[in-house]
Amino acid sequence: MATFDVEYRTSENPRFNPLTRAGELIRRRQIIGTLAGKELKVKYKSTILGVAWSMLNPLLYLLVFYIVFNLLLRGAIPDFAVFLLSGLLGYTLFSTAFQTATTSIVDNAPLVTKVAFPREILPLSAIAAALVNFGYQLAVLLLFMVVIGYGFTGWAVLLVPTALAVLLLFTAAVSMGTSAFNVRYRDTRHLVELSLVAWFWITPIVYAPALVLDRLDGVARMVYLANPLTAVTLAFQRALYGLRLMGPCGGEVAPAAALPGRLASPECTTVLPDAGLGWYFYRLGLVAAASVALLMVTWWFFFRRSGDFAEEI
Repeated sequence: MATFDVEYRTSENPRFNPLTRAGELIRRRQIIGTLAGKELKVKYKSTILGVAWSMLNPLLYLLVFYIVFNLLLRGAIPDFAVFLLSGLLGYTLFSTAFQTATTSIVDNAPLVTKVAFPREILPLSAIAAALVNFGYQLAVLLLFMVVIGYGFTGWAVLLVPTALAVLLLFTAAVSMGTSAFNVRYRDTRHLVELSLVAWFWITPIVYAPALVLDRLDGVARMVYLANPLTAVTLAFQRALYGLRLMGPCGGEVAPAAALPGRLASPECTTVLPDAGLGWYFYRLGLVAAASVALLMVTWWFFFRRSGDFAEEI
């Protein structure tokens, strides 16, 4: 008698249709908001200040670096506090969301084993909770810039929502994969933590990216710019910090579309790549396209594994 191998799935449809699945997640968006709110409440449970703690951390960074690098020690990068926080905003959102989303399935084991729902809701709710904290931290930076009289950079502010959307897309793409892996291989969370340490230093957050790009060419330059967080961080910095000069011209705003040969002094260099806004949007477009492709792969993998999460946990 012929025998057949049959694959049993405990709680999911056997076929993955991203459009149908996306529609189901949109219909259940209230659950994502509820779980995100729950995560924030748990994080600040029994604290007096509550969510204000998420605002105190960037505020302390701003005050310390403003006093040290603007009043006491004038560093190579002018207005270093604004430069640092404008780059740190996106990375903090990514690192927090990436770590919590990776462990979201395991951390919600009682819910996974007892309730039938699209499992993607768990990593997405972790990303949503990190997004709320991002909003508070952005508000602190903008208020600080207003207080010290730091000028905004016109149309460049459009880079903020664009970079944020691309960052959320990339975060969802990588988190779908790691959250599914972490159910069976618990080493995944430790690998994520380790990778974030290296990711921080290869992303231009604490150093002038223009100086690095000037020293790289060919393949090395392409590899450096291939880091998705580099494009996102540069966009946030260009939108909030602006195209400012170092060297003898330190602190001045670079002329529009400034090129090295056009600067007032050959010793004056820009902190950020001295390119037009189109270059920054182009880099974000490349990251967005790569993130969509990656998301289709990791989402499919997550879907294939999600039916068995309850048994594997």
